[in-house]
This record gives sequence, structure tokens and C-alpha cells, in this order.
Amino acid sequence: MGTEIERKFLVRGTPWRAGAAGVRYCQGYLNLSPARTVRVRTRGGRGFLTVKGPVHGGVRREYEYEIPVADAREMLKELCEKPLIIKDRYTIGYKGFVWVVDQFHGENSGLVVAEIELEHQGQEVPLPDWVGGEVTGDHRYANASLVRHPYAQWKEVLMPGGQGQGGEHGG
Repeated sequence: MGTEIERKFLVRGTPWRAGAAGVRYCQGYLNLSPARTVRVRTRGGRGFLTVKGPVHGGVRREYEYEIPVADAREMLKELCEKPLIIKDRYTIGYKGFVWVVDQFHGENSGLVVAEIELEHQGQEVPLPDWVGGEVTGDHRYANASLVRHPYAQWKEVLMPGGQGQGGEHGG
């Protein structure tokens, strides 16, 4: 059984881009139920099908399978809810940890978030200077939520604690 334990943060500015190379992702959802999501994704000329369970205390079950890229592209076009999630994903090492930064495009253009997967809950993680407010528990930032409520439709994005955030979000 696969599990996912991750934390998600907004990103400030652009220093994270130094030396980072991005890969284009296109993903869509066949099912957006809170109890389970079923996602189709293409990245780097490959296709994937992912099933995720509900989040319980920051942990959830996750199963991912490679599928033929032609099938993934057809499902994205014909079966997935719109808009599709289009983003460039960057992998950045920092103090022995691997961060993933997603820069969104299309209906979610302007949104930039960083995620880090943990080995266990409560694991201490050093935060790079470009990491902003934590949004782990804020469902608006989940990719599945961005299909139903794209970032372009948000009137104002608030940092945790109610502080308004301007410019590129995360920062």
C-alpha cells in the first residue's frame, strides 16, 4: 500500500529558479470525490493513472500506475473534467531534502507552490528562504480543487492568518 505524507507552502519570489529545470505536466481528474480522486497525468512523454484516498491527519493512501501515453492523452481530452491542470514542476535539493515547486499555467497561472514529502508525520524540515506561508491544510491549493475553483477566479488569496498576498502566488 502506498502512502503520502506531505506539506505544502506558497513560494516567495523567484530565487528558487536558480539552476532548476522544469518538466511540463498536464493532468486531469476522472473522479473528484472527497473520499477518493482518480487522476490522469502526462509528464515527459509518459502517462500515469493515480488513485488517492482521503486525507487523515496529513496522510493518505496513494497508488500510481504507468499507462500508455496515448491512452492518457485521450482520457485527458475526452474524459477528464476541465480545466486541465497544466504546470511546470521543478525539483530542488535543499539541506538533504528534495522540494518540488509547481508553477501553474492556464486557468491557474500565477500560482506557485512548493511541496515536500515526509517520511513520517512531525518530521522536522529546514525551510528555504523562498518558502512562504504553509497551506497544507487549505483545500483550495489541492490540484483537484484547482479544477473546480481555478486560481484565476479567486478574488483574493490570503496567507494563513489572514494577511493578503500580492504578486506571484505563492509570492
